[in-house]
Amino acid sequence: MAERERVMRMSVEQPLWRALSGYRVLTMLYAVGLFVSGYEHFRRPGVAIGYYAVLSVWTLATLPRVANAAACTKRFLAADLTVALSGILLTPVADSPARVLDGGPTLPSIWTAGAVLAFAIKGGWRWAAVASTLVAAANLVERGAPARDTVHNVVLVWVASIAIGYVVEVARASERTLARALEIEAATRERERLARDIHDGVLQVLAMVQRRGAVLGGEAADLGRLAGEQEVALRMLVSGGLVPVARTARTGAATADTDGSTGSTGSVGTVVGGGPGPDDGPGSPLDLRALLAPYASARVSLAEPGAAVLLPAPEARELAAAVGAALDNVDRHAGAGACAWILVEDEPDEVVVTVRDDGPGIPEGRLAQAEGEGRLGVAQSIRGRLRDLGGRAELLSVPGQGTEVELTVPKRTKDPRGKAGRR
Repeated sequence: MAERERVMRMSVEQPLWRALSGYRVLTMLYAVGLFVSGYEHFRRPGVAIGYYAVLSVWTLATLPRVANAAACTKRFLAADLTVALSGILLTPVADSPARVLDGGPTLPSIWTAGAVLAFAIKGGWRWAAVASTLVAAANLVERGAPARDTVHNVVLVWVASIAIGYVVEVARASERTLARALEIEAATRERERLARDIHDGVLQVLAMVQRRGAVLGGEAADLGRLAGEQEVALRMLVSGGLVPVARTARTGAATADTDGSTGSTGSVGTVVGGGPGPDDGPGSPLDLRALLAPYASARVSLAEPGAAVLLPAPEARELAAAVGAALDNVDRHAGAGACAWILVEDEPDEVVVTVRDDGPGIPEGRLAQAEGEGRLGVAQSIRGRLRDLGGRAELLSVPGQGTEVELTVPKRTKDPRGKAGRR
């Protein structure tokens, strides 16, 4: 909703309304100036003075009416156009016949175009066509014959108002499309966030129950089978796709994500929620080293800077959770004897964490296949997290030579230690 309100504030209509307000005032002064400069030629100057008094009061009093589309009602537009048409039709009464025949300006002059443009901005090109047609008819009546200059002015107003009305309609359609796209993006990001939480918690518990049930046998095996079925259904829900039916038939046996999405615990890493760490306030920076320290073990080596690696608490926890997901992949798929290495680099503009293992690597195309089956270990728990942080996750795997995951998070706020700052 906030994104949509921001789009509406950025609407192309508002600058047009402001421009129209200025146009009406300037053209009103211009029309009065024309009258003053040619006062001696008017046959009945009193009529012109009365009209200009009405025009000036009307223009200044109705400025709030042309401030936005909501204030510019149909009744106001009709009255505004009536003022313009009345001035055109009063011109032969106030001015000399010679000036009228010579193509002299009407009493409202180019102020009339402002009334037509208000129709265009409010209602689009169809409203503009109606208003400009009425103005054209009034000009022909005032002149008495379709002279070349009259036709020229009429066509100019007609084409310009319709073009502006069409542009306004296109802009409105684009704004609606953009607002809808922002709503969809916000909903998608929220769904991905929920999918990560479910993946890191519920799905792994269900997978563990399934595996343990298959090992224990008996009623526990039935319970494990049911847990496996619920895991498949939940994966299908959070991934937004369809899971092949053939996969459901295999839920009686223990399953493990090719991208490390099963298993709530492992000998290499543990992935639970947003990662370990102190429960500081949301605005307090956390030392990433403290969040990654619990992952170190006999099989996991942690290399870190000597100084604290400070990040905002939400970013630090999400980055630690992504590291945990990568280590869980190592535990699930690199083999019982595989080792892993975590390298933390605190750069001036970003924090880079690299997780490398000496396992067999990931076969080409397996990650895409796993994501298509609703297994979100890499797609959401790693890449999704880093994307939401404005960072990136790069995975390099060569069969037989292990896998390397590089997680990069940019710094956005000033570093309390006085470094270059997070940009």
